[in-house]
Amino acid sequence: MPDTLIMTERSVRDQVAEYDAIVIGAGISGMYMLYRLRELGMTARVFEAGTNVGGTWYWNRYPGARFDSESWTYGYSFSKELMREWDWKEHFSPQPDTLEYLNYVADKFDLRRDIQFRSTVAAAHWDEAANQWNVTLESGQQATSRFLFTAIGILSAYTLPAIPGRDSFKGPAYHPARWPHTPVDFTGKRVGIIGTGATAIQAIPEIAKQAKHLTVRSARPSGRSFTASPALASGWATSATS
Repeated sequence: MPDTLIMTERSVRDQVAEYDAIVIGAGISGMYMLYRLRELGMTARVFEAGTNVGGTWYWNRYPGARFDSESWTYGYSFSKELMREWDWKEHFSPQPDTLEYLNYVADKFDLRRDIQFRSTVAAAHWDEAANQWNVTLESGQQATSRFLFTAIGILSAYTLPAIPGRDSFKGPAYHPARWPHTPVDFTGKRVGIIGTGATAIQAIPEIAKQAKHLTVRSARPSGRSFTASPALASGWATSATS
């Protein structure tokens, strides 16, 4: 790498940007917080680990992923114009439609200009003397702000099962919170699913349509049920919330 390029990268990394507020995460809450901070006339920066907006609906792309409540309850209500423009297609919106909605919101309100993607926050420390937050990214980049909002969600740190043989398993393995961005083909495959929580309940019927054989392991009996999601008539959400 040329010396001049190295020096440029270092100078950018060593610069400390100053904002009124820093938001961690560009999911539903982080996007809304950015919109409100702008309304207040504050300078704000959102740091997002992913490559686009969406949060939960960006990371969780497993088969069957969808809302567990009526779609319109997840929509933003701060803009009547937005509510009139968007029609939810199903009662319980599937992940692709939800991500499409959030991208639509980001485009409509030009949110991405204040969002920095591929940026994982490694540390945040309160400086009592300076009355500010000092935030450091994994890249070494630093920023300061008076206010810090963590919009990372309560379940964003996923876990893997602590079982013998997990790391030596030779076949493909997937975690729903880090599902590939391209479809996974289970046709003719023997598939095992660990757990029968809400995620598994959504994924099992979809994976079973392709898999040659499907085994589900559960620590205890589950009383959960499967939910159908009929399509909505155009304009339903607008009339329901007006």
